[in-house]
Amino acid sequence: MEFKQSLAQRIIIAFALMSALVAGTFAIGIVATVHLVEEKLISAGLGGDLQRLLLMDSVNDWNHRPEPDQLFYFSGGPGDFALPRDLRHLDAGFHEVFRDQLSYHAMVEVVDGRRYVLLQDQSDFEERERVLFAVVLVGFVLALALAVFLGWILARRVMAPVVRLARQVRHRDQLLGLAPSLAPDYAADEVGELAVAFDATLGRLRDALTRERLFTSDVSHELRTPLMVLATSCELLLENPAIDQRGRNQVERIARACEEMRELVQTFLMLARAQREDGSMSPQVSLSRVADDLIGLWRAPIEEKGLTLIIDPGNPLDTRYNVTFLQAVMGNLLRNALHYTDQGFIRLSLEPSGFVVEDSGVGIPEEKREAMFQPFVRGNEKRGEGLGLGLSLVQRICENQGWHVSLTTMTPSGCRFHVDLRGPDT
Repeated sequence: MEFKQSLAQRIIIAFALMSALVAGTFAIGIVATVHLVEEKLISAGLGGDLQRLLLMDSVNDWNHRPEPDQLFYFSGGPGDFALPRDLRHLDAGFHEVFRDQLSYHAMVEVVDGRRYVLLQDQSDFEERERVLFAVVLVGFVLALALAVFLGWILARRVMAPVVRLARQVRHRDQLLGLAPSLAPDYAADEVGELAVAFDATLGRLRDALTRERLFTSDVSHELRTPLMVLATSCELLLENPAIDQRGRNQVERIARACEEMRELVQTFLMLARAQREDGSMSPQVSLSRVADDLIGLWRAPIEEKGLTLIIDPGNPLDTRYNVTFLQAVMGNLLRNALHYTDQGFIRLSLEPSGFVVEDSGVGIPEEKREAMFQPFVRGNEKRGEGLGLGLSLVQRICENQGWHVSLTTMTPSGCRFHVDLRGPDT
């Protein structure tokens, strides 16, 4: 069973339930005991009064009068002492009788076939019972409130080391290689065991992150040299007049692929080296500047494919962003739109808080929409180009920079990618 309450709330609830059970049991026991004892005392008192009043009939001593809150009846009694019809069915012993919306305690005794009944108004008894019930109820509520307060104090004391450990684990410095161990700060109890487990897990995570950064950095660095050789070779081939137009087109295609690969390598290298807090160390540009550069780069390929490039300059703020990351995000989305659009348009709209890339392409199947930002996932498997890394890289960069990217479908076909460049604290 999964509880929605926090552990501290469960401790408080447990204290409250335990207090309610114990205090409720004591309250019921007190009320039942007092009620039984008082009933026994009243029964004994009424019995003694009835024995005294029996002399009224046996010796005709009418000086023995009932108390002001008592009524005395007996069979064949004169006047007001005559036994009423509604009391003639009572057996010998103690009873509770209700007459005219009033309640009485009744003691009945049968002597020589004659029935004697003594009634006593129990208004005072009921008033004492109400006071008792009020006192018990107040005690129950106070006990419950005290239990909740003690539970809250205990929960804070119990959860304090757990909360402190959670804050230490969430701290960004825990992923640094020189981060101190957590276990020495805690006692050798369950929380200490949890701290030891976190130390082991965080240690493995630090090693994995270090290996990933080193691998990405090394690969990105080593790829620069062959890419530079390819780009230089393409420039030399394009200067050769002996190459026909078809060959020239292929060389230009290789040159563009090299440039895209160079940008991709640069992006991966920055992701491997830069932390989000160190973004100010990289070149910073405005959204409009990046859009202008990429429009100049992608306008020709888009128009050569017979598509219409629509630019909505909007009113973007003059906020500065990491140039490599912003170019990678916007460039990958424009490349993705060009790849999956055969006719119609591609629209780039700038907004104060980000930008939108829309196209009238084939769209993305419903079953793949949730997974499109995962590595090696492509919208249309029949299209041979691309490894399905573009949107994954976009998602990774946005997470690194605190941006947000969302995907919706267009009507009747196409995709709409919205990138919000506002940070989480904006």
